[in-house]
Amino acid sequence: MEDPKIKIRNLYKIFGNDPQMALEHAKNGVGKSELLAEYNHVLGLRDINVDMQAGEITVIMGLSGSGKSTLIRHLNRLIDPTDGEVIVNGENIMDYNARKLRGLRRTNMSMVFQKFALLPHRTVLENAATPWIVEGKPRKDYEAEATKWLDRVGLQGQGPQYPHQLSGGMQQRVGIARALTSNSDIMLMDEAFSALDPLIRTDMQDLLLELQAELQKTVVFITHDLDEALKLADHLVILKDGQVVQQGEPQHILMNPNDPYIIDFISDINRARVLRARTIMTKTSEDPGTTSGDIDANATLEDVIAKSGGNAELSYRVTHEGRMIGLLSMRDVVTALVPTSASDDGMRHAS
Repeated sequence: MEDPKIKIRNLYKIFGNDPQMALEHAKNGVGKSELLAEYNHVLGLRDINVDMQAGEITVIMGLSGSGKSTLIRHLNRLIDPTDGEVIVNGENIMDYNARKLRGLRRTNMSMVFQKFALLPHRTVLENAATPWIVEGKPRKDYEAEATKWLDRVGLQGQGPQYPHQLSGGMQQRVGIARALTSNSDIMLMDEAFSALDPLIRTDMQDLLLELQAELQKTVVFITHDLDEALKLADHLVILKDGQVVQQGEPQHILMNPNDPYIIDFISDINRARVLRARTIMTKTSEDPGTTSGDIDANATLEDVIAKSGGNAELSYRVTHEGRMIGLLSMRDVVTALVPTSASDDGMRHAS
């Protein structure tokens, strides 16, 4: 595997008058509540280590106060850490001077905000073209590029409008078009869809996945919503009180939660809707010849149940790109629908 696009190493963030003093206590095991009560400092992040691969969506999720928005702001140094490294394309951006940091923000990273952050006095076209306008480029240079991305996100013909003339969902599409117009290979999205109505939010999630399949950006997406995280994430990082509780492939976390906090998170999830055939199948390329047909590896268990008509005696070949990769019995499907408790290995790791 190639080196990660972004590597976060031993990252700490402490807010207060003397963060270096508090850092030593944090490294010696003083917890968030104790650090505040005894030393009057707030522990924002503790010893964060995350790899973010090129072309993948890394979702960082947690409840309010977990540190997820603090973390994403370290990636473009809107916030500087108290300790640790953020390595982008092999370079520690903590070493960047002001000029190199401006270059990182302008050319390597774009950001999509929860509150849209559109300029009300500029047209939709001009908002989408903001990265080019900031560079001092004339309209004849940016108009075609901005229009291309407005069209791509479903805003054909909206260029002359102003933000207040658009719905919330359309305004967020402008925000995404602006991020794409910058041509950056990293997109940071901080609760980008949480202010939208549920149906519009689903549309925006689908749009992001469609764009990602086409463009293969490195996306870092912040959310407090587990359904959204499971839908979007290639790699899921779950935070609590500024610490990583568990991270990995979402399907693996669902089947192997390593902490009571995560069990609480996933307890109400519709497992049939989010678990995939590939997750619970028995890996094999040998066809027993007694199956009831084929199921795609990425089919949900809901799809499998519908195909079976509820017959618990059936089994299916699981295929990927036309090739058999496993077997799935309906008995395994039923077993997988029962919520799991924390895995023994995970609990030992968490303790």
